[in-house]
Amino acid sequence: MVLAGLALSAVLALLWALSAGELDIPAGTVFGALFGSEQGMSAAIVRELRLPRAVAAFACGGLLATAGALMQVLLRNPLADPYILGISGGAAVGALGAITLGAASFWIDASAFVGALTAMLLVFGLAHGDGSWTQTRLLLTGVIVAAGCGAAVSLMLALASDTRVKSMLFWLMGDASAAVRPWPALVVLVGALALVAPCARDLNVLARGELGARALGVAVSRLRVGLYVLASLLTATAVTLVGSVGFVGLIVPHLVRLALGNDQRVLIPAAALAGGTLLTLADTAARTVIAPQQLPVGVLTALIGVPVFLFLLSRSPR
Repeated sequence: MVLAGLALSAVLALLWALSAGELDIPAGTVFGALFGSEQGMSAAIVRELRLPRAVAAFACGGLLATAGALMQVLLRNPLADPYILGISGGAAVGALGAITLGAASFWIDASAFVGALTAMLLVFGLAHGDGSWTQTRLLLTGVIVAAGCGAAVSLMLALASDTRVKSMLFWLMGDASAAVRPWPALVVLVGALALVAPCARDLNVLARGELGARALGVAVSRLRVGLYVLASLLTATAVTLVGSVGFVGLIVPHLVRLALGNDQRVLIPAAALAGGTLLTLADTAARTVIAPQQLPVGVLTALIGVPVFLFLLSRSPR
């Protein structure tokens, strides 16, 4: 029932995203545009402009929330974030490098994805060290790599021409307006949920402690590495699609956990639906609050996430 309610909320959020804007479009026209019975300017706006953006926001939110849920159970830290391994920083370096060179949109996306994967491989390679790595070592390595990527981003912003700085800043703050190919990300989200579902019981055991999980026959090392890599790929896909959108992967899984408990069979799909719904609502608000001007969606998620994070932190004194 909870998952059905979240799915209904996601549908309503997508419907609002397709109908709201500088030009309000009735729900009947939206349905007609989606099913091909409606033509004209309003239908073209729905199909060609608003639908790709809404799907991109939903897919990005679902990817980040799923990655956050996996990171939190694997690190056994409810305040872990999917950007914690420096993946967002690597994607930012790749994307801003392509923007600096004046590359087309496709090459910006490709460079962001390559940068994210490079950062992931660098973190895992450095954390592996002498042949073994711990959660703390992985975390610290990710923080250092993220700091290095942040320095590279600052350098590129300082050296960029005035005409390119605005597009760079919008990408860094999260912007769904340029997402014209959202469907692969949605396929990645569905595929990831299908891959994680058989592991949910093992994750429930692992959440209670590594030694107990090993004693009960869980292949902890293989499970942990596989899901770390999956969470990294999900984050890389989300960052490539919409840019750096903070706090969704941090706040959504924790709030879902507070509401539904820590059963990963329910938590992970619920987090994906809630994350997608939240980012869809935030993106719709970002383009309607001060229309015709648009706000970066990452600004709104940060405005929501910062007070929620401080509240959650105050409830977790350890």
